[in-house]
Amino acid sequence: MRFAPQETRTYLVTAVTAQRRRLFQVTANAELFRQVLFDYREQGRFLLHAHVVMPDHFHVLITPAAEVSLEKAMQFIKGGFSFRLKSKMDVWMRSFNESQISTADKFADCVRCIEENPVRARLVSSADAYPFSSAG
Repeated sequence: MRFAPQETRTYLVTAVTAQRRRLFQVTANAELFRQVLFDYREQGRFLLHAHVVMPDHFHVLITPAAEVSLEKAMQFIKGGFSFRLKSKMDVWMRSFNESQISTADKFADCVRCIEENPVRARLVSSADAYPFSSAG
């Protein structure tokens, strides 16, 4: 199986909770989601460049490992969280949105956009004040 060069395999990914439930408004759920991200990062499934966990969605900037497709990386993240949450209800909308990041400028813009998301949503006044983000 052939993969594109690693530098062209970085993506901004967004996924939304089922029915846009504010699942991550509960601190324990947001912390569990971040732990899932960190665990798979530590296992070498992907590089995690930036992230934010909003009340009803998340954004990540990731580079999947060479042997891991983007779809598989998202399966680890979304499926891993769902499994650990043990919810009887649907957790996620079926799909996710992705945008390939191909330049250093776009990468920097994505990091800034991800980390400023809670400020734009008026959840905090500064990005570093938000506890469920790579900015903090």
